[in-house]
Amino acid sequence: MSLPRAFLFVPADSERKLAKGAESGAEALILDLEDSVAADRKQSARGLAAAWLARRDRAGPQAWVRINALDTRLAMADLAAVAGARPDGIVLPKCSGPEALRTLDAALSALEAREGLPDRTIRVMPIATETPSALFALGAYAGSPRLAAMSWGGEDLAAALGAKANRLENGTWDEPYRLARALTLAGAAAAEVPAIDTVYADFRNDQGLAAECAESRRMGFAGRMAIHPAQVPVILAAFAPTAEERAWAEAVVAAFAQAPGAGVVALDGRMVDRPHLLQAQRILGMR
Repeated sequence: MSLPRAFLFVPADSERKLAKGAESGAEALILDLEDSVAADRKQSARGLAAAWLARRDRAGPQAWVRINALDTRLAMADLAAVAGARPDGIVLPKCSGPEALRTLDAALSALEAREGLPDRTIRVMPIATETPSALFALGAYAGSPRLAAMSWGGEDLAAALGAKANRLENGTWDEPYRLARALTLAGAAAAEVPAIDTVYADFRNDQGLAAECAESRRMGFAGRMAIHPAQVPVILAAFAPTAEERAWAEAVVAAFAQAPGAGVVALDGRMVDRPHLLQAQRILGMR
């Protein structure tokens, strides 16, 4: 199953927003049981999420669930409520590092066995920068069970650092958050999974979102999370390969196909090597 380019957060306690999210064009919905759901609505949100997952059209967008953090008493109840409805993945907030994924893997394996699902059916995407200590674990995720992608977040990190804001006056990320973003990208590459950029909070600023998506795609991110349906078309457009990029990628793949085992081939008067092939395969969705 390919990883989406646009993930849309939807509060799991709102049937109206769940329905609207499914019509947004997003390639994946993240049913949120964490920050967007008040404490007294957690239980009802679990029930609504499980019911929506059970009746969803599996030809539609992928369905992921953001549970509450593992160090709360809520996380295991979240997992127990939704695992049987077979979400495509779990988004793990405030992930402290690979050990947290091993804990989550054990819990999900037990629930999959309970529900008669194949082991490791449900994938995981950690939000891997929401605590200061988590920044120092970003290079250690290789081989983590169920790891499908890695993402990052700046809001909780800013609160933990005692920052007044996480962006500069010109709207760009301040230094600690640029570091977190870059380390997430490098950590995902080291673990050989895609990196998904974080949300853009100013949901009415399409121009700012488009500019930052272009930047993150240039850096190597494979997609982005959204907090409003209006952001979805902007994200999809930004992360879609252009006709020129696709033509180049097809030419690179074809050139290597004609020279099996070659490390370097000539293309249009230039030499291209295996890193170019990898880039071309990613553009074409082959990796």
